[in-house]
Amino acid sequence: MHLAAMDPQSYDQQLAEKQEKLKNLFQAFTVPELEVFSSEPANYRMRAEFRTWHDGDDLYYYMFDKVLNDKVRCEQFLPASALINRMMPILMEALRPNPVLRHKLFQVDFLSTLSGEILISLLYHRQLDEEWQQHARQLKAELGKQFKVNIIGRARKQKFVIDQDYVIETIPVAGKELIYQQVENSFTQPNGKVSIKMLEWAIDATKNSSGDLLELYCGNGNFSIALAQNFNRVLATELAKPSVESAQYNIQANHADNVQIIRMSAEDFTDAMAKKRSYRRLEGIDLDSYQCNTIFVDPPRAGLDSNTVKLVQGYERILYISCNPHTLVDNLNELTKTHDITRLALFDQFPYTDHMESGVLLERRS
Repeated sequence: MHLAAMDPQSYDQQLAEKQEKLKNLFQAFTVPELEVFSSEPANYRMRAEFRTWHDGDDLYYYMFDKVLNDKVRCEQFLPASALINRMMPILMEALRPNPVLRHKLFQVDFLSTLSGEILISLLYHRQLDEEWQQHARQLKAELGKQFKVNIIGRARKQKFVIDQDYVIETIPVAGKELIYQQVENSFTQPNGKVSIKMLEWAIDATKNSSGDLLELYCGNGNFSIALAQNFNRVLATELAKPSVESAQYNIQANHADNVQIIRMSAEDFTDAMAKKRSYRRLEGIDLDSYQCNTIFVDPPRAGLDSNTVKLVQGYERILYISCNPHTLVDNLNELTKTHDITRLALFDQFPYTDHMESGVLLERRS
């Protein structure tokens, strides 16, 4: 990361450059007009990670600047949420004079919400003990006078939670208020306001749907719950256990009674759908009872494997969210043999970087 390049005055220019890059990547396809969803130019990231540097009595956050090839002291951090920036100096002022809390502290992670909660993770190169827990509880009590805060201490094979390891995000999406549990070290979309735009775009793209929705890589149910209103039922898969547990929490919190989450990899589920194997986790679930005309995928950076691409092609409509436009293009080389691209969107989740989040709706060619 090059900290000096993060200038709100240059935001519009960098977004325009991303639009051109994405359009160029899609030159080989027939695509509709690109829909562009911008970010706030500052204070857009709901999470941030900092290393800490000890210099005598001084202690401070730093990040490594790859362009400068050096560490840069961070009193504030432009991309981080206003809540994180407010917390940063207050936390550091509390840590500096406290030998128990600062001893061999090497990293501080923040996870915040648009609705005002913040979680602090303190990472150590030493084992933590009861004395650390006492001081951490005192720190939480002090910070709690100004913030809705919880604290986690981490060391090798240790995790102390004071008092919970998650935040609860409450966001307005298409006229509804949605509730999401977001657990430390589990995947969540980092840019809160752009995430809302992504959910609203996905709802709009599927608003005239019929039947049920199949979703692969559902995470904590972020899209599953938002999209449930457009379908009779939603069947979603996710492999990571913490994400599945959060998804179950979120289903209950949002009264999304038509959503069912299965803990399976997309690859195993693809085999199950193709009747190649039977799985104990699918016992009691009648896959044949689902009338899924639409499939939603939000895969990791590697994109969809060839078997999953074949599975996806069996559906009338494919909604594809991608964090890597290059693997998306690779998948589209196959998917566009059977489907047309009818919506294309750029979501600027990661301003001032080369990363591009995009969305595609494909509909089976008649």
